[in-house]
Amino acid sequence: MDLNAVEEIRTLKYRYLRTLDLKQWKDFGETLSTDVIGSYGSPSGGMPAEFTGRDQIVDYMQGALSGNIITVHVANHPEIQVDGDTATGSWCLEDTVIVPDYQLLIRGAAYYNDTYRREDGIWRITSTGYVRIYESKVSTAGLPGYEITANRWAGN
Repeated sequence: MDLNAVEEIRTLKYRYLRTLDLKQWKDFGETLSTDVIGSYGSPSGGMPAEFTGRDQIVDYMQGALSGNIITVHVANHPEIQVDGDTATGSWCLEDTVIVPDYQLLIRGAAYYNDTYRREDGIWRITSTGYVRIYESKVSTAGLPGYEITANRWAGN
């Protein structure tokens, strides 16, 4: 097993999630190959959604997560198989989305299934997607005492 490649892919996925949550769209795009295929599923977002190409995915995420929407994506339990300059990976995802303008809290979990390709020595995601294990949503207006005390995107 190519442990260096496994660690590089692990770092790549973590960077994908970090730059998504921090809305660093240029860096997020750099984690994806130009011909990437994305397949995301979220009942709350009216999904599933299918995308072809880096620009489609970045544009969608940038629009869908605009304003003061808060996201946190955590991926664990990676299973990565490397075959030369290509690889596959499975990741357990847990995510939280807070939409303050609509007093909405969404929580969910899924398993990502990814493929990767090494291009000029750099690993990039060539396909990514998941099907939800569960997703729940609740109005924060109905949660006694619920208050967002910090929101990077609202300038608090």
